[in-house]
Amino acid sequence: MSRVPTSLSRIPWRLRLAASEQAGQASTEYALVLLGAAAVALLVTGWATHTDRIGHLLDTVVDQVLRRAR
Repeated sequence: MSRVPTSLSRIPWRLRLAASEQAGQASTEYALVLLGAAAVALLVTGWATHTDRIGHLLDTVVDQVLRRAR
C-alpha cells in the first residue's frame, strides 16, 4: 500500500486541485498564444509574397551597409 509523503498529506486537497487546474490553464494559454503568433506569421508571409516591399527593404539595407563599409 503506497503512502502519501507527510509533506503532501499536510496540504489540503483543494489547494492541490487548484494548483493542478492552474497548470492546465497556463498550458492552454500558452497554446493559444502560439496559435495567435502562427496566425500573424501566416498573414505577414501572405502579404510579403504578394508585394515587393520586403525585397526593396533588404536591397536598401544592404546598399547602405555597403556604402558605409567603403
